[in-house]
Amino acid sequence: MAGIEAGKAHYRWMVALHVSFFVALLLEVTFTTPSFTNSSVVALSIVIVAQSIRIWALTSLGRYWNTKIIVLPDAPVVEKGPYRFLRHPNYAVVITEIAFVPLIFQAYWTAILFTLLNAWMLRVRIEVEEEALNHMTGNYTERFERKKRFWFV
Repeated sequence: MAGIEAGKAHYRWMVALHVSFFVALLLEVTFTTPSFTNSSVVALSIVIVAQSIRIWALTSLGRYWNTKIIVLPDAPVVEKGPYRFLRHPNYAVVITEIAFVPLIFQAYWTAILFTLLNAWMLRVRIEVEEEALNHMTGNYTERFERKKRFWFV
């Protein structure tokens, strides 16, 4: 059975946001003189931990992982791995990356600007994704109401 894609309207903007993030990071690092400091080590350590959570999330989703919002009518909602604790562990990783990768290089403007832009994008995306999951399963909201979207919200 074919999946149903939700969120087509914002997907290209999300891709543009992520591409722009890397361009901005490259430009800011190129035109400043970053150094590798103790705070760089802390930021890098946080990013490495986040990547382990990403691997856990993606392996938990298995063949259901996709960058688009595609809901399969008869597929079960994944509730294993980090999804036992959070609704959106991979988005938590993206939040962490966008906030902390620039801090490795003291790219503060990139960190601030894209953290704010990403917060706006995820607000849109998560609403669409949860609505699609609830529509397809009929009980997504009830099953996940006790789980936080991220570790901090």
